Amino acid sequence: MDFFNFIEKIFKIAFNLLNSSSLWLMVSFIVAGILRYTLNPEIMQKSLGNKKISALLKSTISGMMLPICSCGVIPLGIGLYYSGAYLGPVLAFITATPMINPAAVILSYGLLGPKITLIYVISGFVIPVVAGVLGNKFGGSEIISPYGGVKNLKLQELEVAEETFKDKIISGMKWSFNELSSIVGKYVILGMLMGGFLFVVFPKSFLNEYLGSPGLLSLGSISVIAAISYVCAVGHIPFIAALVASGASPGVALTFLIGGTGTNLPELISIWKLIGKRASLLYGSIMIISSLIVGYLTNLLIGENFIPVISFNRLGGEMESIKFLIFKAPEWLKLICSIFIIIFGLRGWVEDLKELVKKNGE
Repeated sequence: MDFFNFIEKIFKIAFNLLNSSSLWLMVSFIVAGILRYTLNPEIMQKSLGNKKISALLKSTISGMMLPICSCGVIPLGIGLYYSGAYLGPVLAFITATPMINPAAVILSYGLLGPKITLIYVISGFVIPVVAGVLGNKFGGSEIISPYGGVKNLKLQELEVAEETFKDKIISGMKWSFNELSSIVGKYVILGMLMGGFLFVVFPKSFLNEYLGSPGLLSLGSISVIAAISYVCAVGHIPFIAALVASGASPGVALTFLIGGTGTNLPELISIWKLIGKRASLLYGSIMIISSLIVGYLTNLLIGENFIPVISFNRLGGEMESIKFLIFKAPEWLKLICSIFIIIFGLRGWVEDLKELVKKNGE
């Protein structure tokens, strides 16, 4: 493979990764804008701005109900953090939201069977709560934004008392698509490019070889690879089912599913830049260790003599019966959303360049 072919493959894979999540990112920008200017900061502070277990349960359960991927949840999680939520509830929310949702549970039951699905559901609830507890305990100075929700963002003070609901929505959209989108977009694109590089360097044959092994070393490798890859829970469950049907251990499959859905490079980079290094390292470590533990316990509990629910000759029929669970956006819509995300990211980098030139000029 020559250099230009290598670079071309990286960009193609990166764009495919972006294309698969761009629609959810755009939806999340809209939701984040609405939340930022319509949520009462005092109510947010009272509900999620504390270390109570009730705050973690609220954020976890609400996250489990939203079918949004780990890239799409970035604006929502950052929006919650800026609205006064503590780091614990924020980590619980951004862990639960991409990891599990009703459609993914039903799909998992049909393709992976009740045993794996039960472990999947329990993990989807327990891991976010644990992430929240650890976030509150070890969050340090990042436990809450010290600037009243404007850390790293050039936001003006809001005088929401005299604003109508329509004014708040308009203000929220301006904030989200002018400021938040530029900041998040540049880190998402960077993460996608890094993900494309990893996929070129580590081809599918390499992943399949390790996914087929039930050993602890294999689980550890998969948990790290999954944590930096982009995996959509609903979209990748058929892939996980195919791996299990072809001989992969159920523990390895769950390690890849949980670690991959829970986080990825764009998310880790965004948390690092927009919340803090400690939060990003804590979150990444929690996801890697948690997916490893779940995979190991799964192999211990049901790995021996495990019989897959489906086989390759049944996969087509099973997929036909659950197609209605997967929202398949038109390609033109995903392409438009991807173009907008790229524009947001480029705008963010241009703004950074201007700031750098301005500082050097002074």
